[in-house]
Amino acid sequence: MREEGRIRAVLFDMDGTIYASPVDWSDVRRRIGVERDGRPIYEQIQALPKKRREEGLRILEGAERIGAEEGWLMDGAAELIDLLRKRGIRSALITNNSRRSVAALLERYPLRFDLLLAREDGAMKPEPGIFRIACERLGTTPDTSIVVGDTHYDAIAAHRAGIRNVILVDPGEWTLEQIPPEASYAVASDLFEARRLIEAILSRSGQVQSVP
Repeated sequence: MREEGRIRAVLFDMDGTIYASPVDWSDVRRRIGVERDGRPIYEQIQALPKKRREEGLRILEGAERIGAEEGWLMDGAAELIDLLRKRGIRSALITNNSRRSVAALLERYPLRFDLLLAREDGAMKPEPGIFRIACERLGTTPDTSIVVGDTHYDAIAAHRAGIRNVILVDPGEWTLEQIPPEASYAVASDLFEARRLIEAILSRSGQVQSVP
């Protein structure tokens, strides 16, 4: 990763990054009738014939509802977000999930993000548009932003948006295989290690000496 200028914002993914979902997404794909091919499930569903698309959306929305209602916050998530706020660094939650899922999560865990973006708000990751929207609204740039995610969707979207400070939290081997070699990212085993990597970026940009 590289750091250029003072970091102004950290852009977080939701499921698998700050939030653990009990949903078996392989089973969801099986029920919908789509194979894992590197695309988001929602995008795959949109390519189906109308009747299958409607059924696929019903299955997906049901799975997302279960995830939002029965999942749990990752260890260290609330503390990391609060720490960034204290440091004057803005934060965003950017997800391929629906707004309804985001609202359900934040009702259970009232995390203080400066910006919330769901799939209704722009082109889904791995397209870069949603990150560009976030940078514009937060008053930051790709060089002064950090992305924290867990899959190739996050790494590829960040790369296409020009964001080079990317941290992937416990990514699966299959997802790493989808990331092009020119994309820059670091891997963290959990949010505590992600926090240490963020601390290192901030230290190198002269913003903090240590994170308490």
